[in-house]
Amino acid sequence: MQKQFSAFAFVILFATVLSACAGRPEGVLTPVGLQVPGTSRVDLLVASTRSSVGATQGEMFTGERGIGLGFAEIAVSIPPDAARQIGDVQWPAHMPPDPQREFATIEAKRIDQGQALAIFHTRLKKAKTRDVLLFVHGYNTRFEEAVYRLAQIVHDSRAPALPILFTWPSRGRLLAYTYDRESGNYSRDALEAVLQTLAKDPAVGQVTILAHSMGNWVTLEALRQMSIRNGRIAPKIVNVMLAAPDVDVDVFRRQIATIGDKRPPFTLFVSQDDKALAVSSRIWGNTPRLGAVNPNSEPVRTQLADEHIQVIDLTNVQSTDSLNHGKFAESSTVAGMISGRLTAGQALSDSQAGFGETLGMVATGAASTVGRAASIAISAPVALVDGRTREGLADQFEDLGGRLGGTVSSAASALPTSR
Repeated sequence: MQKQFSAFAFVILFATVLSACAGRPEGVLTPVGLQVPGTSRVDLLVASTRSSVGATQGEMFTGERGIGLGFAEIAVSIPPDAARQIGDVQWPAHMPPDPQREFATIEAKRIDQGQALAIFHTRLKKAKTRDVLLFVHGYNTRFEEAVYRLAQIVHDSRAPALPILFTWPSRGRLLAYTYDRESGNYSRDALEAVLQTLAKDPAVGQVTILAHSMGNWVTLEALRQMSIRNGRIAPKIVNVMLAAPDVDVDVFRRQIATIGDKRPPFTLFVSQDDKALAVSSRIWGNTPRLGAVNPNSEPVRTQLADEHIQVIDLTNVQSTDSLNHGKFAESSTVAGMISGRLTAGQALSDSQAGFGETLGMVATGAASTVGRAASIAISAPVALVDGRTREGLADQFEDLGGRLGGTVSSAASALPTSR
């Protein structure tokens, strides 16, 4: 036991030092000013249920829950295609960024609802399209990650639609899964209100929804509410794309049944090697997640066919995402699918986990069994070289600090002993 406790104490000391190291640069939404020649510009409108209270410069919105809807106007600069890997977000190595090699923020300001509507209608008049692409991000996604991810998707897919980001209060922490889930429930009414506004706006032609991960839960609940309230999903919503949905398969069937047959085409992107959804499945009692189903197995194949849901299996698509959870955004093939659906009107933070978080994905299981310490023990050695993991460790220690009294013995027993 003495050796076990010593190992536990060493991990605490070791990771405490690492947690002081820097991860991703802070303040990436600090505007750099004019666009650099040769780069591309993506203009976004944002609707958010996040709080702006306590946000630092270059952050705009936090991971906490706000009162009502907040709005923002943001312009993102993307490096020339020859200088970047299509499908990736090139994060600044430090601030200020190098726009020739990295994503940069040109403009960023919070606005009120009236200003947001005025800007939206001005852009519709100037654009060659009256169509809208609404993106709903997933779990473990900070505000700036959602912004840059949508900018990347819009640029790489050449989406012929005005992009809108709906961002809900995700804390952007590996161990904040339950908080994020409840934040999704907190935000579904607001998302429905945004969709109702777009559907009733005579200046809007068609609306396509692209949801990722836990954002699918928010989206499906909002659409379910709209269907109950209106008798159907608004006809202007012509596409719903569900990428790696972190949604219980049985719950999805009930949601679809409530939404009814008068609905737009649904396209489902799945990957059976999605490690993030594998962990989510364990959290929810080993219930299968919609985004990780085998679409060729029964009864899944028949059920999806009966509901006229098109399935795109990305299992064999290679990804730089260590969790295989973000394939929808990285694949040039999928980007073409998004653009094609937007063009044809038919029936895509997000965070990338650090390498240490990949190894430590048992953290969410550990949280309900032997405590945070087991996760720290797994992640700490890798944090030497992985900034994102170091950030996650800081969060774990903050949480662990209040739990040490009740978890030291169980955590110590989970650590390896010397033999």
